[in-house]
Amino acid sequence: MALYKQGQVVVLKSDSSVRGAVISIIDDPAEIRYQIFTNTMGVQVYYESQLLAEEVQEDLCKVDAERFHAGLTASLIRNPTISSLYSLNSAKIDFIPHQFRPVLKFIKSDRPRLLIADGVGVGKTIEAGLIIRELEARRNIESILIICPRPLVSERKWESEMKRFDEDFTALDGDLFRYCIREMDLEGEWPDKYKKCIIPYSLFDEGSVFGSNKGKTAKLGLMNVDPPKFDLVIVDEAHHIRNTATYAYRAVERFTDEAEAAVFLTATPVQLAQDDLFVLLRLLRPDLIIDKNTFYDMSEPNTFVNYASMAVRAQKDNWQQEAIAQIEAACGTSWGHKVFRNNPAVQDILDVLHQKEITVEDRVQLISDIENLHTFSNLISRTRRRDIGEFTVRKPITVTVDFTPEQRIIHDSILEITHGILSAIHCTDNTKFMMTTIRRQTASCLFGLVPLLRGILYKHVHELIDDDEFDGSLFDMDKDSGTIKAEIEEIIKMAEGLPEKDPKLDALLEVIETKRQDELNNKIMIFSSFRHTLGYLHKKLTEKGYRVGLIHGGVVDEERRLLRRRFNPAETPITSKEAIDILLFSEVGCEGLDYQFCDCMINYDLPWNPMRVEQRIGRIDRNGQKSESVAIYNLITPGTVDADIYERCLMRIGVFHSSIGDCEDILGDLTSEIKKIVDNFELTDEERQAKLQQMTDNKVRYIKEQEELEEKQRDLFGVHMPQSAFDSELSNATNFWLSSDNIHNLISIYLKERTGENKEYILGEKELKTLRLSQEARFMLLDDFKKAKFVRTEINRNWKKWLESGEQHLQVTFSSECSMKNAGVTLLSITHPLVKQASVYLQSKGKVVSVLKVKTNKFYPGEYPFAVYQWKLSGEKEDLQMKTISANTSLNRHIFDLLKESYGSNFKLDLNSSKWEDVENMHHSIWTTSLKEHKEKTKEVIKYRESSLQTSHNARIAVLKEQLANSKNDTYRVLTEGKIKRADEDFAFRMEELEKAKDKADILFELLAYGLLVVSPEGDTEVEANSDLKEVIDKIFLTYGKSIINEPKKILGLLSDYAPTLTTERKHIRMLFEVGAFECIKANGMEDIYAACILAENELGFEKATTENYIKYFEEFLI
Repeated sequence: MALYKQGQVVVLKSDSSVRGAVISIIDDPAEIRYQIFTNTMGVQVYYESQLLAEEVQEDLCKVDAERFHAGLTASLIRNPTISSLYSLNSAKIDFIPHQFRPVLKFIKSDRPRLLIADGVGVGKTIEAGLIIRELEARRNIESILIICPRPLVSERKWESEMKRFDEDFTALDGDLFRYCIREMDLEGEWPDKYKKCIIPYSLFDEGSVFGSNKGKTAKLGLMNVDPPKFDLVIVDEAHHIRNTATYAYRAVERFTDEAEAAVFLTATPVQLAQDDLFVLLRLLRPDLIIDKNTFYDMSEPNTFVNYASMAVRAQKDNWQQEAIAQIEAACGTSWGHKVFRNNPAVQDILDVLHQKEITVEDRVQLISDIENLHTFSNLISRTRRRDIGEFTVRKPITVTVDFTPEQRIIHDSILEITHGILSAIHCTDNTKFMMTTIRRQTASCLFGLVPLLRGILYKHVHELIDDDEFDGSLFDMDKDSGTIKAEIEEIIKMAEGLPEKDPKLDALLEVIETKRQDELNNKIMIFSSFRHTLGYLHKKLTEKGYRVGLIHGGVVDEERRLLRRRFNPAETPITSKEAIDILLFSEVGCEGLDYQFCDCMINYDLPWNPMRVEQRIGRIDRNGQKSESVAIYNLITPGTVDADIYERCLMRIGVFHSSIGDCEDILGDLTSEIKKIVDNFELTDEERQAKLQQMTDNKVRYIKEQEELEEKQRDLFGVHMPQSAFDSELSNATNFWLSSDNIHNLISIYLKERTGENKEYILGEKELKTLRLSQEARFMLLDDFKKAKFVRTEINRNWKKWLESGEQHLQVTFSSECSMKNAGVTLLSITHPLVKQASVYLQSKGKVVSVLKVKTNKFYPGEYPFAVYQWKLSGEKEDLQMKTISANTSLNRHIFDLLKESYGSNFKLDLNSSKWEDVENMHHSIWTTSLKEHKEKTKEVIKYRESSLQTSHNARIAVLKEQLANSKNDTYRVLTEGKIKRADEDFAFRMEELEKAKDKADILFELLAYGLLVVSPEGDTEVEANSDLKEVIDKIFLTYGKSIINEPKKILGLLSDYAPTLTTERKHIRMLFEVGAFECIKANGMEDIYAACILAENELGFEKATTENYIKYFEEFLI
């Protein structure tokens, strides 16, 4: 006789960690054998002598709801899943949903490489930071390289932005970059000190890229050493490498080829005709984007894929046939023939579309599966400013201010002098730029002329002009400097005699006084491109008694942040003596800091570059602006070049009315053409004005054409996603057990269990809290920290430093918003070492059980044993899934949502393994089906991937060999040979991995926890399941209505779910339905109950009382 029964949980005598349920018993004359569904090795067969019955009563430990949830949170952190986002609430940033689009694409892509082509102001830098956070939550990230334009290095934009993610980056100069190359040659590795670094494009020249033999010693270049291997390479403003012949392109290619992951950021429009897009995608995925023909072929099916998706969403007449036709049309394209035809995902879609009935759940999944066919959808993420809507209404106000007669004389004299200079001498770039700057300063503020001109004479003009487009080298005096100096001296004399009356300043004061009447918001930002204009305004406004601050490129970051805090009423109340109401800014000074709490800005002068104007306005017109509109005052003096540009260019392109950031490249060309027209001193005023207007009209028309073209072509690249669809995707990726509340709970439980003291260590009811740990407790945590062997990052260093210090208190928060408002506070998110330590310590191991209670009308009351498993899917792609399973099929569709609403219960629980035997059996049934499907799917996908990989590799090698044959440059030949070698190695490696995946396709599982879910209805009355059949039937009536009496199979199914133990009663009801007893009552009413009783007696042998009782249970349905 078998010692163990089917469903019983047993363990191996030799290894008690191997446990499982008995699936079947195999009789054997020698010794009985058992087929066991194990927790680590799938289904195995063992002899009876090898097994022991698991003592559930001894092994299971009842825990409260908080410990139960902490264990599951720990497991999810330790074993990240593809379906969950880990970067939520992980940085000192506002929660802006659209910024998670690239993260979701990145983690679901077959290779971690993505082009983010967002419009200006959408937040590409933040999106890159979120990708860093997501990667760090999933694995150790030791090395990150950021490549960007020099101005962003000078302004420390990336350094300051990454601080919001607790990341510490070092910007490399030429010497440090060469040092790193030498270390690569000597040690074969990038120096640890610069594993997280920023390199400007400007460092990539012939010497740094290809090396140099000039001078006494040869200098190695990037191409002369083994390619550095970074975990992640981020390339900002990637359109700078659109020319493949540049050194910058070669350097970026070298870094990205070997990178584990890569992200390109650009404002490149998503259009087929744009070579930029092709170049960038080929650089990101050379294995996929072989050449231009491949690029065009890949785009062809996407129109049909999009139409198929639209048909499923709309669900109009014959929508299934329409979707099938579109999918077949996609398969009929060149790319479809080569790729789609063999893709098992396409066949799965067609199989579903051919079904007679498609459930809501299947339709939702179908939409997702169809959209995943977009050939570029996982390569490109693009969000335009207009896709997310305007943040607020822009209200431009033009304030026209005429010169005084004296000022007009000086202005006109300066124009005559500059024209004379340019007519009399050889016109160089230096001279043009110098004269243009003098005219711009004249239009900005005549009282700033003297220091500007003296700066030109004494070569410190760079201290007075604050614009990162300014090139101080253009102010070097050339051979005609004697003539120029004399003329400049003459202008200085004229300006020094200028009367103090200043109508422009008076107009500014009038605007300020009007705004000061606004009791809700009296903050004002004033912009100028010239430091002396700002200095002049600061002096005059201070003399008037205003509370004023000044920020320009020479103000250090800490001072900027302090001034911002004093300007922000949320941080410094307006009643405080430290508060300031007016903040003066230069172009560079406003970068990197946001001021959405201010709704009024004044342009004292205007840059000629429309993007500079957009960036000024973008300081206040951004996400988080509370006012319905923002006021933009533009002070304009008629008769100046600035006025012409304002009226004929800036106003006409609409920069003051709506964001134009999506047109950055076009506007860059516009700026160049403005400068050419303005620098042409041979033009009369009328000719200049006509040319400005004609040029602007052409650009406005071109902008509109480009917008329309991109709108038409968006579907070709799969970058368009309905907001509702993205909201749903983000919601599905937001895991309940990874929420801030559950992270808080995880740490609280960890600290209590680790220290052995049941007390609160995280103090405070508000979002800003205090972590209080004794020295002994800190030493315990420090021990755990050292055992974890975390990589060296700023956040880890700071945590270790605090643990080693004598300080008992640390300000902490679990809220990103709170961390933004409070400088120095520690944000406890998933990537913080304390959270990771807690997850290691508390990870569930299947030894705990908890009772959870939920009040709901979503499911019938009762006690439902359940178990939480972690599945590890291996094969072509690895993933982890958390499965919550009960023995009730209907409950399994709702249980996850019910657990989110549940709370702890003092319910007395008998720790008897029999409670979970049915759950184990249900799990085995689900696992068996899923494993079979997983193996079949893996086999199909690998076959398709091998064919696709072979095709793309052959094409790639053919292109490289052609380049090699045509190349006459020895260096390029060596590099191309290296590419061929790496491509062959990459192909061989990936084919080998696919071959291995065929054999290792499996689903291993681990029990995380048992539970008992006690469901009671909302309201005061709670009924126990199975206690009264009448209550069960009444519940069905209340939920589904009387019409369900016409669906006996559904009634019997619900009775099976809601009253699983009432087998006799359910059998009797089924028999009464079968003989037509209920139909008899429906036809003749309750008055004919006698006829039904006779029918049941004759057909079934039921007593009259029995039949009457059952019919009365259903009386509400039959009336």
